[in-house]
Amino acid sequence: MKPFCIISDSSCDLSDGQLEELDIRVIPFYVSFDQKIYRREKKELSLEVFYRQLTSEKIFPKSSMPSIGDYCDAFQAAIADGFREICCLTITRKFSGSFNAAMDAREIILEDYPDADIRVIDTWQATGGQGITVIEACRMREAGYSFADTVRRLEEIRETSRIMFAVGTLEYLSRGGRVGKAAAVGANLLNLNPLLELYDAELQAYGTARGRKKAMKKVLDMVSDYFKKNKLSYDDYDFGICKGYTSAADAETVKAGLEKLIGRSLTIPEFQVGVTIGTYTGPDPVGITFIRKYNRP
Repeated sequence: MKPFCIISDSSCDLSDGQLEELDIRVIPFYVSFDQKIYRREKKELSLEVFYRQLTSEKIFPKSSMPSIGDYCDAFQAAIADGFREICCLTITRKFSGSFNAAMDAREIILEDYPDADIRVIDTWQATGGQGITVIEACRMREAGYSFADTVRRLEEIRETSRIMFAVGTLEYLSRGGRVGKAAAVGANLLNLNPLLELYDAELQAYGTARGRKKAMKKVLDMVSDYFKKNKLSYDDYDFGICKGYTSAADAETVKAGLEKLIGRSLTIPEFQVGVTIGTYTGPDPVGITFIRKYNRP
């Protein structure tokens, strides 16, 4: 029997190179600027075009989850390629109905292929937090873990995943209805960079930092404080950097600081925040994501 197939929706923000190297199949989200024409992320709308429109147009874009049909097609294609075990990882259901669509598709496919084993896992994350979880799944497959053991371990370690990040403005969160307009205007006038955390499937406000340089330092402080407070070892965790379309330089600064903090070089390429989360963060988020390694107790 072939090793199990790993599928993710595109909120994982893995690059095309990573998807090919790790043998991951991805199902795109859709995005629209006029709520009429929806285009598939990266397939029909490049990130360059998306961010150019996001920052220049007054209309707030709307993202749409993959359909049940999209998931059915992906599951059926995997089965046609000889897979009988399929692990599908999705963005947190608190942000999207992608998980529910995948579950509905699972039931449909199992009617025709009752010998297939399809497991759908809510990663409790998005963007790089989801991506780093998918990478752990790939590492378990490469290490020879069984399908059942991989699913069990993924459901355990997702509780340890975090993203700690800064955005340059609350404008896009305000447009998307995630924060009040008055709060966004006040933060922008005071040059405050909001600090946020994504964990346990919830987006939480952490505080603010005045100016970009202090915000980048604060992101590192957030990680350091978390590990100290919970008496955790950096050696037990994998780390990655999440960056926006216009924040490559800041991401490099944070990466260098993180490598110094944890005492080793990062092995996971940076995650480019895509349309699903970029709609709300704008073009310049920078963050650190981490998860407990699959082979650490």
